[in-house]
Amino acid sequence: MRAGASRRTIRMATVAWLALGGVALSSCATAGTTTAAVSAATPWEQGEDAVVADLLSRMSLERKVAQIIQPQINSFTAADMERYRFGSYLNGGNGGPYGDEFAPADRWLALADEMYEASVRPLPGGEPAIPVIWGTDAVHGHSNIVGATLFPHNIALGAAGDAELVRRIGEATAIEIEVTGIDWNFSPTVAVARDDRWGRTYESYSEDPELVARLGAALVRGQQGDPAGAGYLGDRRVIATAKHFFGDGGTEQGVDQGDVNGDIEELLALHAVPYPAAIEAGVETIMASFNSINGTKMHGNRAMLTDVLRGRMGFDGLVVGDWNGHGQIAGCEVDNCPDALLAGLDIYMVPDDWRGLLESLVAQVRDGTVPMARLDEAVGRVLRLKYRAGLLGPEARRPSERGVAGQYDLLGSPEHRSLAREAVARSQVILSNDGVLPLAPGARVLVAGSAADDVGQASGGWTLEWQGGRADQLPRDRFPGATSIWEGLRDAVEAGGGTATLSPDGSFATRPDVAVVVFGERPYAEFAGDLRDLVLRDEEGLALLRTLREQGIPSVAVFLSGRPMWMNRELNAANAFVAAWLPGSEGAGVADVLTGARPATGRLSFTWPATCEGRPLNGPEGALFAFGFGMTTGETSRPFALDEDCSALGNPEDGALVYGSGRLGQGVSAFAARIGTAGDGELLPQMRGDMSAAGVTVRGHDRAAQEDARQVTMRAGSRFGLIQDQDSGGAWIVAYEVLTRPAAPVRLRVGEGNQVIDLATHFAHAQDKGWREMVITDQCAPALGQRIAFETEGDVTFRISGVRRAPVPDGTPCSF
Repeated sequence: MRAGASRRTIRMATVAWLALGGVALSSCATAGTTTAAVSAATPWEQGEDAVVADLLSRMSLERKVAQIIQPQINSFTAADMERYRFGSYLNGGNGGPYGDEFAPADRWLALADEMYEASVRPLPGGEPAIPVIWGTDAVHGHSNIVGATLFPHNIALGAAGDAELVRRIGEATAIEIEVTGIDWNFSPTVAVARDDRWGRTYESYSEDPELVARLGAALVRGQQGDPAGAGYLGDRRVIATAKHFFGDGGTEQGVDQGDVNGDIEELLALHAVPYPAAIEAGVETIMASFNSINGTKMHGNRAMLTDVLRGRMGFDGLVVGDWNGHGQIAGCEVDNCPDALLAGLDIYMVPDDWRGLLESLVAQVRDGTVPMARLDEAVGRVLRLKYRAGLLGPEARRPSERGVAGQYDLLGSPEHRSLAREAVARSQVILSNDGVLPLAPGARVLVAGSAADDVGQASGGWTLEWQGGRADQLPRDRFPGATSIWEGLRDAVEAGGGTATLSPDGSFATRPDVAVVVFGERPYAEFAGDLRDLVLRDEEGLALLRTLREQGIPSVAVFLSGRPMWMNRELNAANAFVAAWLPGSEGAGVADVLTGARPATGRLSFTWPATCEGRPLNGPEGALFAFGFGMTTGETSRPFALDEDCSALGNPEDGALVYGSGRLGQGVSAFAARIGTAGDGELLPQMRGDMSAAGVTVRGHDRAAQEDARQVTMRAGSRFGLIQDQDSGGAWIVAYEVLTRPAAPVRLRVGEGNQVIDLATHFAHAQDKGWREMVITDQCAPALGQRIAFETEGDVTFRISGVRRAPVPDGTPCSF
């Protein structure tokens, strides 16, 4: 950001340029910089309160409201920025500059400059033009950027348990963020996850609130600097956010955005513990949580956002909402919700419906629904944040002129990758070892499992895309400079005089001395990762381990996961078992521990379950390995004979899921093609993208949660469909909504044959009638098969929020 000073010094700095008067923030064409000015009557030495009051006194109502509106980059332009003057904006997990989520770093910086310059163009009448700030979710490194360092996720850092290590990671992440011109990071997550079925467990450092508090505060200091130090929010620093206030890790049954119930003081004593520590560390912003507390959504919970957070905890910074979280308040819509502002929210994160929300808030201030004093309070907090970040002072510069901006060699720099590798090694937790570890020098090592050479799977969610992806969705060239677990093992084994062979299916020509099997959860984020139980239903790793045992080959299980899971079967089959978590881009750190190059020091920051059902944490009962467990290098354990019975194994978690919660089911592909094209045309990873050659565009849409649905636009002559790699059987059940009335034939082609259903009439009847359910049974498509495909001879737009296969009673008719 700007050249830093301490937080205390910032508030009392003397800067004579503020006596310039007239228009605030006028462009300086020669130097390419911008300067800001409050009125001549308010010199800077009077402190931030006086500066903020001066700016507020000269801002129009519309400009004030715009300061508390935060849209996403996919939904507005620089022209919109110049017209409305938003206070901030964000890139969503699937957003990128100029519509390209994989854009190179220089395009991110170019957009930052473009938006900044639009925000500071002079306004008429002497109204101050306030610079905009950009927020991002860099939750394990600057993870939206191709080539950035991908650090282990928080659950792994909790296993490392070292606050200084976390501080250094925060510092490195801030540097890489500043390279791309971004000001604000929505991190750290300081959730205290108490039910491992929750899809955000890996964003939590631990089930222990004190450990979460210690590590969360360290990341804040790493990103922002010491609030009493000279470099606070200066160059190589960014604004941090503690999230999500509060209770996100304590929902019933681990359901994301769900309900947290209980005595409020007991809940605060568990789930709010990390916030005073973050506040003491100087955190400037706190994000409200999606969940409810005893039935009241946090975005509308004045007792918590105002009375507790500000009154009891003394937080004086800014409270930002989460993605359309205000729209979940009873009686609110995403474009109409005064309740959130009245409860204590200062910024609405409203990715797409920003225009409607801005208009409604302006009207509500005018009619007295929202007092002007409350609006001024929220806007004042936004201005204070910008003041503290140096964006209202003479040192203010466009993003490309700040600190290390544009120094692209710092993205994924050797120093940062070395730090990430250290973090990976220190987070590995050995749960069992009969003596096979460390791997013997000179050994012949077979490396098996499809995850072994997959950086995307090792990195988990929030990696280049919101949900992340395996190699078929995020190929290796998306990770320049990274090292897969296989590559790290190969180099380490060969350096020790041995040989390493990669064989994903476990086959070999020369018998190995030992095999390392890398397997685990596929990537996910947020609600898409919620589970009913703790069973890993992808049995690739289990099958490999059992086959190796039958062959008499010792094996080391390396488990990639965002949470502890029921691993009794795998523990029984393997000679050693390592919880590797989600290590990120530096797989050599895993090899360091397996080969003994670094000592095994990782310890569980979560209790490991003995049973598969999954339940809220309740002391040591039901624990296979206790909190804090972890074996040292060379320590050995007896072979396991664990109970392998699990009633949940008969209940597939997503075996019949084709598409739901914003992601494709296991073994499902989406495709787009022109009608008549041989084959399936272009694949759509994550069922999202612009397939212009095929005439199909699929975008994320919020139905009940962030991008949990898809909006499909098909142009004349196009085809769009879904394929299962195995026929799960059952009727096809599609939740859909039709937006445009078809003017030409629309068909649904079912199965592998030529079963065609005319949809034009059904779509015409369904237009603008909300969400409906289509049930395709053998009564209209006798051979249901493994695929469905929509075809149209004219333009049509519709939405899909779910596709599943399910048994229905014999004779059930098709319905639309």
